[in-house]
Amino acid sequence: QVELAESGGGLVQPGGSLRLSCAFLGNIFSTYVMAWYRQAPGKQRELVAQIGSGGSTNYADSAKGRFTISRDHLRNMVYLQMNSLIPEDTAVYYCNAFSFISQNTYWGQGTQVTVSS
Repeated sequence: QVELAESGGGLVQPGGSLRLSCAFLGNIFSTYVMAWYRQAPGKQRELVAQIGSGGSTNYADSAKGRFTISRDHLRNMVYLQMNSLIPEDTAVYYCNAFSFISQNTYWGQGTQVTVSS
């Protein structure tokens, strides 16, 4: 069983930065592909960024050049550094873990990010 706990959301002005954190509670963190998704009001949940166990990354076009995903295998943590935030980034951000071995996927409860002046 895996539990994910996000933190770091909040209210930020346009152009500002936030760093989201996700704590992975469970076994064999290194076998999971970790990702951040977001869901804005009235919209479908969408992938923001993804990182494999070896550190390979994938970003949504909207995140490229502004967001950076990283993972810490010693602390079992995943981070999303968000810079140059715009109002369109306002959403609930969810941490996701997926295992190719077990085909299990897990979600955190989400953290609200609001970009507004």
